[in-house]
Amino acid sequence: MESELRRGLAVAPGLDEQTEEELWHEDDGNDHSGWFCVRTDPFPCPAPSCGFVADFMTAAHLVLVWEERDDPNLLWHAQRAKEVGRNPRIVGYELSFGPSASYYAWEAAGRPVHGVRRR
Repeated sequence: MESELRRGLAVAPGLDEQTEEELWHEDDGNDHSGWFCVRTDPFPCPAPSCGFVADFMTAAHLVLVWEERDDPNLLWHAQRAKEVGRNPRIVGYELSFGPSASYYAWEAAGRPVHGVRRR
């Protein structure tokens, strides 16, 4: 069976997408409207054989978000994205960007880096 790849979505045989509920157990229901994220030029997931393409700084295929636009960790990640040529822009997060995760919840969860798991 051949995999179908689409921008922003990984679809491959033998893989299940993990839902954000499995990775992030936040009380706010992951509604981070009004928070901030780092938009970048598109870049592929570095995991082998993964077709996910991100337009934002992500972790486990979730958009990382910060409550404050001037959060030191947000600024550090934006600077790092600039250093590797990803053209970062700090923007207000919108639900249409896809599932999100608080940067600090991601850290507390052990910094998982990939959003799919083997069946």
